[in-house]
Amino acid sequence: MKRTLTALALSTALSVGALPALAESANPLSDERVRQAIAYAIDMETIVDTLFEGKAIVADSMIPNGFWKADGLNTYAYDPDKARALLEEANWDEDYVLDVVFYYGDQLTVDLMTVLQSQLADVGMQMTYRKLEGDVVTQLTAVPETGSDTSAVDWDIAYGAKAALVMQEYYNVYMDGHSTYTPTDDQRNELIRRINGTADIDEQRAAFVDFQKLENDALSDIPLYYQQLYIFESDRVDRMGGLYGNAQFNYDWGILDWEIEPDENGKRILYTNKGPIQFFFHPWLNPGLRIGNKVLWDRLLSADGSLVPNGPQLAESWEVSSDGLTVSFDLQDNATWHDGTPVTAEDVSWSIHTALKVPALNGVLSNTFSSIEGAEDYKAGNADSIAGITADGDKLTLQFAVLDPNVLVSFGQFAPMPKHLLGDVNPLEFQQHAYWQNPVGNGPFRIEEVKMNDFARFVPYENYYGGTAKIDEIVAFPSEDNDPNVVKNAAAGRLDYGFTKSVADVQALEAMEHMRVIAADIPYTRSLRMNAYPKQPD
Repeated sequence: MKRTLTALALSTALSVGALPALAESANPLSDERVRQAIAYAIDMETIVDTLFEGKAIVADSMIPNGFWKADGLNTYAYDPDKARALLEEANWDEDYVLDVVFYYGDQLTVDLMTVLQSQLADVGMQMTYRKLEGDVVTQLTAVPETGSDTSAVDWDIAYGAKAALVMQEYYNVYMDGHSTYTPTDDQRNELIRRINGTADIDEQRAAFVDFQKLENDALSDIPLYYQQLYIFESDRVDRMGGLYGNAQFNYDWGILDWEIEPDENGKRILYTNKGPIQFFFHPWLNPGLRIGNKVLWDRLLSADGSLVPNGPQLAESWEVSSDGLTVSFDLQDNATWHDGTPVTAEDVSWSIHTALKVPALNGVLSNTFSSIEGAEDYKAGNADSIAGITADGDKLTLQFAVLDPNVLVSFGQFAPMPKHLLGDVNPLEFQQHAYWQNPVGNGPFRIEEVKMNDFARFVPYENYYGGTAKIDEIVAFPSEDNDPNVVKNAAAGRLDYGFTKSVADVQALEAMEHMRVIAADIPYTRSLRMNAYPKQPD
């Protein structure tokens, strides 16, 4: 019989109130049996079914389902009896009060806290919860001083999220000297070195599998659920077999082959959101978040829906040396910018040089480019160029000072810009350049017309090296990340494609007969961070 979260459970949790915390130099959360007991005490399946109305996936690892996921992990299915037994074995002190913090301001988070409070109370554990205010980042991420093993934060458990472009973003924070809440562990450090020590995707996956198996017992984080991305489309759209995936980034979604039902004038127009408001956002921070970033510029490599590099795009071919320190790309010889100028390796070289001095650069891209030989000297102003970059016609060669395991992922997301149009830009004022009012790209669509804060029209680029798109036109209405007009525009037939993480939007869209919603697994995991460091005594 399906379990439900009753009003009694919620009211009981709320009635616990603000109990006084017991500060001790010893930390009971350093015992993995206690962390495992907490995992068994939480009924995530019921929480997802009720509080989240089914719009989430119960997690058993920080890494979400897909290519990188290990098989056969312990799911810690709800088992309060096992939780009680583990606590008894660990000599749990029922007078200890867990201090749980969070940083979200929504009611759903408060409701989740009350349920967790009730479920932990059922196995004999007390907890209070509080929202962090002020300098939240420091309160979450302060690490112990060098040589100290005493916690630099005062909480026991932090509820939060980790999102990632590459899987290392989940686990590199556990490395010695980097973690707020996970003390040094030699075995964990060695696994992280294995993950970061190769650019071979299959070898990386094998290391991630071993890491997940270790963490499945250790539970440095207790993974709760994967928040999904929801792609919505009207019934006018036919992807013709095109992939669904992590739409916040770039992947091979097959838009050249998309079909859409013609209007009364016989024109095939796709309506969408994420159009420009005052200017087009450059794609070096959020590579695929906006429609212009997706269709105006190409990347050197293509990727699948999980963002794993899987083929050529601007690069006709590429090669990685056996030690991973030399990477070369041969560009398509017929790729051109929308003004007809050829795309060259010098465009890519110039773009990397410029990106390293642009204030807003995606962290994964920054790490890749900073790993190139001579990049640090260039950034510091000690060199006029990056020694490890060679551009010759259509060939680009990169020599790395240190191996970057994500180099291919980065070039599946990084969009080179036209040097002949932006070569005079001050990198510190990159976004302010006039180019971003009507940018010239090299992708499958070009800008036909744009009226800021009203609409942008994109049409197929007739000389695109990959062929001509079947859609006649894309019309994008302006919006930010959380678009309040999604439901209104969809109901009015003015929205054929988009994506959201809003449960409320999803429910409204699913209720419309002409709309369909497709859930996509993305690297976005909500968890409980378990502070296992000894506490400062009062």
